[in-house]
Amino acid sequence: MYRRIQLIGFLTIALTALAIWRIYPPFDIKDAEGDIVRKGSINLGLDLQGGMYLKLAIDDEKLPENMKLEEAVDRALEILRNRIDALGVAEPMIQREGDKFIVVQLPGVKDPERALDIIGKTALLEFKLVSERHRITDMLDEEGNVDPALVPEGIKILSSRTGERYPIETRELLTGADLVDARVQMGQYGAPIVGFKLSPQGGRLFSEITMDNVDRSLAIILDDVVVSAPVIRSRISGGEGIIEGNFTLDSAKDLALILRAGALPAPVKIENKIVVGPSLGEDSINKGKKAIMIGGLFVILFMFVYYRMSGLVANLGLALTFLFVMGVLAALNATLTLPGIAGLTLTLGMAIDSNVLIFERIREELKTGKTVRAAIDAGYNRALWTIIDSHVTSLITAIILFQFGTGPIRGFAVTLFWGVTISLFTAFFVTKSIFDLRKQYKKLSI
Repeated sequence: MYRRIQLIGFLTIALTALAIWRIYPPFDIKDAEGDIVRKGSINLGLDLQGGMYLKLAIDDEKLPENMKLEEAVDRALEILRNRIDALGVAEPMIQREGDKFIVVQLPGVKDPERALDIIGKTALLEFKLVSERHRITDMLDEEGNVDPALVPEGIKILSSRTGERYPIETRELLTGADLVDARVQMGQYGAPIVGFKLSPQGGRLFSEITMDNVDRSLAIILDDVVVSAPVIRSRISGGEGIIEGNFTLDSAKDLALILRAGALPAPVKIENKIVVGPSLGEDSINKGKKAIMIGGLFVILFMFVYYRMSGLVANLGLALTFLFVMGVLAALNATLTLPGIAGLTLTLGMAIDSNVLIFERIREELKTGKTVRAAIDAGYNRALWTIIDSHVTSLITAIILFQFGTGPIRGFAVTLFWGVTISLFTAFFVTKSIFDLRKQYKKLSI
């Protein structure tokens, strides 16, 4: 028996040391300016650290021909991941939901509007010629608006960001599909521009287009907005070019980012958007800490007052359960959310409940006149299956929630699953080993 106790004691000490090493520091350590000095081991969900939640829907009415919805969603997922990775958001969550929905969670994103602009753009880059034979003034009604009846076939009227209108030939010459790279450069007057590089096939096509259309304006169009319409002065070979458009440095960086990531197969519609401010997230953390501390203190005091020294043993098991669960979350790189804190609180309650069942059984056995050794053995044996039954049903519930739930529900399921599993270990191995050491006592403080 003592060999078993020694083994469990060594294992518990090793797990405790490992958990402390893996957890510290649990949360980000920041300097006076708010910059992260050391990254915490526990990832916080957007409800705890602030951030943005988006539910996007693929516009299936604007899918390209011969492309199925499932294929479009898969392609959109890949492109959105590339864009979000380039944003530098830590631990983003991007997943499919249903047939055409995509859920994006960006915890800690500093500029939600910029992120939304980058994520929501279709980013369809096109190169088309500006018509020489048609004038905008010939296509306007008396009020100065474009009259569709006056727009010739093969012509489409597009505007720039400044509102200038262009008669664009609808014939597509080149698209962003041939683009392999895009980087921010500085123009000859110090203004930011976007330099792009085309694939070998795209470069050859671009060379032919510029050779055949010298002295004509080539419109560079992004999502049906004319970014610029430079005049072709000579043939451009080498597969490289630039996009000018009165950019700021940030807007040029964003354009280069989305061009590198590629165009979405179809426009996306924002079905739901939730932005949680960092102050609200910090307030949630503080309230969560306060709730756990106050609740934990009351439980510890109750167990000590009601079960005396045995209550201290239960409190030790409770502390180890909390420590081990946090260690597992850190090791799994899991994200802690408010529902996750609820799952953790429920777990600690179940851990105490297990000890209460065991202690009451031991008390009953002692009242029948059994020795301390016999009462401890009988108490644990009789409570064993009752506790296992309740914990197994909780484990099954956690597995179902994880399998069919999304986002915060999964966070609750993860903490519940590991909390229930670890509480079984602490109740029937750690605290039982301490009671086994007390079997030689003639009187048990319980």
